[in-house]
Amino acid sequence: MSRKKETITLSIPPGTKEKLEAIARRFNIFWGKSPSPSGLIAAIAQQELEVGEPFVLTQLQLQALVKAIKALINSGEIKDAQLLTELLFERGTLEPFLRQSLLRQISQPTEIWRKILEEQIQKQQPFLLLYLNSQGLEETFTVRWADLKFFEKEFYLLAWCEETSGSEEVLALVHNRCFRLDRIVNILPINKIWRKNLDFILVQLHFLGELAKKYQKRVEDVEIWASYDICKVTRKVFNTFWLMQEVLADGENCVVVSPDSVRDRLKMRVQMMAQQYNLAIYKE
Repeated sequence: MSRKKETITLSIPPGTKEKLEAIARRFNIFWGKSPSPSGLIAAIAQQELEVGEPFVLTQLQLQALVKAIKALINSGEIKDAQLLTELLFERGTLEPFLRQSLLRQISQPTEIWRKILEEQIQKQQPFLLLYLNSQGLEETFTVRWADLKFFEKEFYLLAWCEETSGSEEVLALVHNRCFRLDRIVNILPINKIWRKNLDFILVQLHFLGELAKKYQKRVEDVEIWASYDICKVTRKVFNTFWLMQEVLADGENCVVVSPDSVRDRLKMRVQMMAQQYNLAIYKE
C-alpha cells in the first residue's frame, strides 16, 4: 500500500516555478523525466540537502587551516588534526598535490614515530635511523643515545650518532644531531652500547637589563651569579643552533662570553645580518 501524500498550495511570484525546477535539476531531483519542485521541497524539509550560497574557503583560510593541521600533528593531537582534515576535504577546494600531502600526514603521522622513539629510549635500545635530509636524500645514522624535545611548537629527536660527516656543529658536538620527526623513513634496532648522554660544552652567558632581573634557572644551568643589572650563567649546551636562536631573540640583552668557538659562530651570524642591512660592524 502506497503512503498517503499531503497536498499544499503555494502562492509564489512569477518565474519562481522555473527557478525551483532549475534547482531540482541541479540536485538531480526528477519526477519521471521532468525536474520536480515538490521533490525539492520535500528534500529540503527532510534536511537531505542545503541550498543557498555555498560554503567556500578562501586561499588564506585554506593556508591557515593547513598550518593548524600540521601544528596539531606535531604536538600529538592526531584526532583533532583528522577532524580538521575531514572539514578541508568536505568544504575546501584543494589541489591534488595538497590533498595527497594532507593524506600522507594523517596516514603516517609523526605521532607514530614519536611513540616508537619513546619505546627505544625507554629500553635504551640503539637503532639505525633512516632519514630524509633537506635535499630529499636518504641518509643513515647509527643512534646510540636519544631524547625527544619540544622546540618551537614541534617535537625533535636529539641524538648522539656515530656518523659525523656533514655536521655543522662545533668540533666538540659533531656527534650530536637534531632530527625532524616528519622526515624519518624508518627505525631499526641494532646491537650497540647505549651511551649515558649527548656530548656537551660549557657556555658562559651574560643576561643584561630586564632579562637579568627575570632570569629563571634551567636544568642545563651549572652555575648562576646574579646582581642587579647582570646575570652570569654557565650552561651545558648540547646544540649550538638552538642556543643561537635564543641569544639572537634576546638581542643586546644576552651575550655569549665563551667559548670562542660559539662566540665566533654567533659573531658570523650577526655580521651576515648586518651586511644584509648595509650596517658597519665594530671590530674587536
